[in-house]
Parts: sequence; C-alpha cells; structure tokens
Amino acid sequence: MRHGDKLNNLGRKSAHRKAMLANMASSLILHKRISTTLAKAKALRIYVEPILTRSKDDSTHSRRTVFAYLGNKEAVDMLFKDISTKIADRPGGYTRILKTGGRLGDNADMCFIELVDFNENMLAAKAPAKAKTSRRGGKKKSTDATAKTVDKSEESTDHNTKSE
Repeated sequence: MRHGDKLNNLGRKSAHRKAMLANMASSLILHKRISTTLAKAKALRIYVEPILTRSKDDSTHSRRTVFAYLGNKEAVDMLFKDISTKIADRPGGYTRILKTGGRLGDNADMCFIELVDFNENMLAAKAPAKAKTSRRGGKKKSTDATAKTVDKSEESTDHNTKSE
C-alpha cells in the first residue's frame, strides 16, 4: 500500500531521479520550454516550483540553496537575473503543462512544460478585458436622447444657413 506516498519514482533509483529532475529543471530555466512525457512534467513541476519561489529573494543563502538543487551556474544566474524579476508579483503557478498527444514509438503521453510568463504567443493573444455588459436587455435610453438632441441642433444650424 502507498499510504501518503505522493512521490512519483518514475521507475528510477533516487540518485538517477534527482539528477534527471535537476537537469530538466536547468533546461526549463535556460530554454523556458521543454518537451517531455506527462509523468516527468508533473514530477518536474513539483521539483521546480519551490526553486522558482526561492529565487524571488536574491540573497547568498537562496542562491546557494538553488545551486544545490540545480547544479548549473548558468541556470542559477539566469534564474536570479531574468526570471525572478518577471515572476516577482506572481503568487505561485509559475509553470504550465500543455498536452501534445502520444509519442510516435510507444504512444506515451507527451507534453510541453513551460514558464508561464515567457510564452510570447499566449501573452500576445491575451486580449484586453471586455467592459462588463448586463445580462438583461432593454432600451438604451442614453443613446436615443443624444440622437434627438443631435437632430435638433442640426435643424437649427440648417435654418440659420438658409436665412443668410
């Protein structure tokens, strides 16, 4: 029985699993988006989200702690310079998993895992929020009243031009 065992071992020994997740996390930070299986992406999300939260505080202690998890200097530098400034106001949920279908050879569920604030296509597609509309219809009284006043003002200007 697996009471309370929430860790997906991914069919690997602990050293292999930790090394794989560290490499995948470094690749995700460096490239902002990677393609992997769904099970690995879900395990990676659990692994990388606390690292991203720790990067919000740029101190020597947090840099050393993140380096202990990642083991890649370039990834740590990019995380604290570029990524932490973009995710500073986000309260969590730094990654997004997009399913892409089955793999060609063995039909494994494949997906993209990406950093949310770095997908330019989705950021550009996000339209500005619409003005709130009421659910019930009805006559728009303000537009009818303005139309009548415009008509009267046009008539008065027409009479003045004819008399001159």
